[in-house]
Amino acid sequence: MNAVFVKSYAAPPVNMREILRYSGCRGENAEISALAEECLKEAAGKLTYKVCYRHFAAEEMLDLFGADLKKILCGCDTAVLFAATTGLGIDRLISRYSASSPSKALMLQAIGAERIEALCDTFNTEITAEAAKKNLFTRRRFSPGYGSFPLSAQETVFSLLDCPRKIGLTLNKSLVMSPTKSVTAVIGISDSPSQSGDKCRYCAKSDCEFRQ
Repeated sequence: MNAVFVKSYAAPPVNMREILRYSGCRGENAEISALAEECLKEAAGKLTYKVCYRHFAAEEMLDLFGADLKKILCGCDTAVLFAATTGLGIDRLISRYSASSPSKALMLQAIGAERIEALCDTFNTEITAEAAKKNLFTRRRFSPGYGSFPLSAQETVFSLLDCPRKIGLTLNKSLVMSPTKSVTAVIGISDSPSQSGDKCRYCAKSDCEFRQ
């Protein structure tokens, strides 16, 4: 369980509805759809899809992160800790258009958000499939900064996964990741499908616009 694995992926399928949701659009129209398609084409060659991850015993995770993970890993025997990124290319595009075309920058932000979530979903599906072969079940992934899992846990996550060397992902003193379109999270693995509902029930941020 000490090994850190690295995977690279092809671009996951695009979910245009999610892109529009992240952009704040409440419905499709020809102009917005055209802008989204234009930005997608420009971003496509700038995106990379990389994940590094490590398996842990659930007890070891609790030792590392304390009671913060107790609810999330309740009933789990093992867990997967991972970091995912779509690279610096999308950040550079957003920066380039921030002054010259705010609407384009906003759409690229939305595309970046959808792309990193799609990458995490792809990885999550793989872990779930591997668990299923052993008659095990995965919980919804959960990231530092949500619910009882504090953002300060990022420092430990980065140390455990060696993110800078493995996938070029760094963390500054303010706990901001670079590239920005990146995610770290834990996936609990259990012999029971119970408590595998949506991640929102573990998060106290009741005013979140994306709450399910």
